[in-house]
Amino acid sequence: MQFPKLLLASKSPRRHEIFKLAGFDFDIVQIDADESYPNNLKGAEVCRFLSEHKSGHYKEEIGNRVLVTADTIVCIDDMVLNKPKDANEAETMLNILSNRTHIVHTGCTLRTDDKLHTFHESTEVTFKELSSIEIKEYIQNCQPFDKAGSYGIQDWMGVIGVKKINGCFYNVMGFPSATFYRELSLFI
Repeated sequence: MQFPKLLLASKSPRRHEIFKLAGFDFDIVQIDADESYPNNLKGAEVCRFLSEHKSGHYKEEIGNRVLVTADTIVCIDDMVLNKPKDANEAETMLNILSNRTHIVHTGCTLRTDDKLHTFHESTEVTFKELSSIEIKEYIQNCQPFDKAGSYGIQDWMGVIGVKKINGCFYNVMGFPSATFYRELSLFI
């Protein structure tokens, strides 16, 4: 299928990798938007809000292209685990996720000069019980500070820590590529 050129507003190297793997024609654009959200939002509402919020901060003309913004969060027990501020926060998050199931939500917004569409994907991930040594080594060696929930499924923690996944692997990596392809096909 032939898609228009995409403007990917993301600093995430994982999203860049997924877009390349999918064969999309895209340019990377920068958007500066804070990632705060209203306290009354829960689960997928948070990532949908943040995705649209980011989209609204792109002020250039889009023309015949499609702007793509996204936000990924990890949720467990009604808590949102975003990117950790430091090693202590990363350790706390990984201890919370240890031997439990959490949900990864990614909200995505497609925008042209005259249309806007937001959707999300949710994936359940179950971790094995993580030892304190595994957690400390992971934080020290993999520096998970740019990852929601303090882990990347595509790196060492995904290899040794993920016991089960129910849903889209690429969503957990940071972008729901199959859902995006379908939604983009309907959007254009």
